Amino acid sequence: MTISALTKVSEQLCFGGKQIRFTHTSTALSCDMQFSVFLPPQAEKQAVPALYWLSGLTCTDENFSAKAGAQRIAAELGIALIMPDTSPRGDGVPDDADGAYDFGLGAGFYVNATREPFAKHYRMYDYIVNELPQLLEAALPLSDKRAISGHSMGGHGALVIGLRNPQRYSSISAFSPICNPVNCPWGIKAFSGYLGDDKSQWKQYDASLLLSSAESPLPLLVDQGTADSFYPEQLRTDSLITAAKQSAAPAEIRLQAGYDHSYYFIASFIEQHLRFHAKYLIDKICRDA
Repeated sequence: MTISALTKVSEQLCFGGKQIRFTHTSTALSCDMQFSVFLPPQAEKQAVPALYWLSGLTCTDENFSAKAGAQRIAAELGIALIMPDTSPRGDGVPDDADGAYDFGLGAGFYVNATREPFAKHYRMYDYIVNELPQLLEAALPLSDKRAISGHSMGGHGALVIGLRNPQRYSSISAFSPICNPVNCPWGIKAFSGYLGDDKSQWKQYDASLLLSSAESPLPLLVDQGTADSFYPEQLRTDSLITAAKQSAAPAEIRLQAGYDHSYYFIASFIEQHLRFHAKYLIDKICRDA
């Protein structure tokens, strides 16, 4: 793929770097997609590593770029930020029949759907793991060094994708992730709708189940607010803590007193997450040089 596969929608100067929005036609999702990229100033002279950020229910590619305040530290560290949308969109893309917020448009759950009518378009797992990095690393000054992070549904996606593809990422982090979707209302609804009733297929998208049996998991940082209205019923952080102990994973799972599920929480700790990833992204670059 080449730069001609991307259409630039907007570009702003930001902390010496560039905040850019693109559209393109996705093969994996069979529709047009939009995403945002922050290129740090270092990208003017060299290929830079990238942090992929996966957003949560009802979000688009713009929530993180506008609310998290991540660009300042990313510019300092020389890390690109890749912010995809949360689901396929457009004419012909099926939605929840009742227009619910937690299924369908804006709620792709980062799985490859196998149940109709969603199987053609809802393949966010393949899009994030394969198509988007291949496109961007061919078109933009990005190295093949990647980390992955996300919030809520996107935290679930980041954990699952990082755990299933340790060769593709240096580190994983998450804010308020859905840790055990096979055992929470959000996950049960999404997996039933996208994957059907065969619960053996659900397990490949459950971070707690994956982590409990992981042999060489990546470094992991998770923050969960104790005032989060979705904690613990929907997020099941306890299951992830148990899984990390079972696998002796290099995981730090922190309960942050008084914080909720909002972007104020993310903005409070995003610098720590970026510096956490930089230890592995930048160190890996130096080791590979």
